[in-house]
Amino acid sequence: MVLSGLTVRGKHGVFDFERRDGQDFVVDVALDIDTGTAAATDDIADTIHYGELAEALAVVIAGEPVNLLETLAARLADVCLADRRVHAATVTVHKPQAPIPLTFGDVAVTIRRLRPDTAR
Repeated sequence: MVLSGLTVRGKHGVFDFERRDGQDFVVDVALDIDTGTAAATDDIADTIHYGELAEALAVVIAGEPVNLLETLAARLADVCLADRRVHAATVTVHKPQAPIPLTFGDVAVTIRRLRPDTAR
């Protein structure tokens, strides 16, 4: 299951003006899940509801500021792994308005976290 391009305003960064003014963060998540049951039942209760996931991630992005994208990505991965059906989560946090005084295409951090009790 993939959710990409979730854009939420947050106040993360190491500079005072980033914390004061905020900026948009763009998040992509890829979840390793078993889709067999959902495919067989055709019931949303048997899979990850991507709307609910997006809302939960948005709360973290718009919530308590952190200095580093790595920290934000780890918190977002924790949200993904809170559902026991998620075996692993890959989270990319993009910071398109990063305070770099040069032209650039993207600044991003990607992490992958496995459920501790999963032997994958």
